[in-house]
Amino acid sequence: QVQLAESGGGLVEPGGSLRLSCGASGRTFGYRAMNWFRQAPGKAREWVASISASGLNRSYKDSVKGRFTISMDNARITVYLQMNNLKPEDTAIYYCAASRGPYYSDQDQDAHSFGSWGQGTQVTVSS
Repeated sequence: QVQLAESGGGLVEPGGSLRLSCGASGRTFGYRAMNWFRQAPGKAREWVASISASGLNRSYKDSVKGRFTISMDNARITVYLQMNNLKPEDTAIYYCAASRGPYYSDQDQDAHSFGSWGQGTQVTVSS
């Protein structure tokens, strides 16, 4: 099972942008769909976005559509989450997770489908 690590979080004002990265210490995470989740204080971990292994298919939580973009590099070493027009409600620890296969499914939107997680990266949106 590939161990993933997230980075790129920080403190940003409302309306600002951040780009999160997720990788496996320079190793490829394989031909798998990738997913981003987030967990706000006192709340359950929730799905944010998914991308298929080919990069051709993407899916987003409704509240981030038009603001967030998930992408990956061609070598499948890093998956990104570009976050624009950030809002205070986006404040959370962000995590990435690899699907079992090349396509994401409804099951991949359930955090309980994944057995292990990295440390995550903190995103705080505040003025």
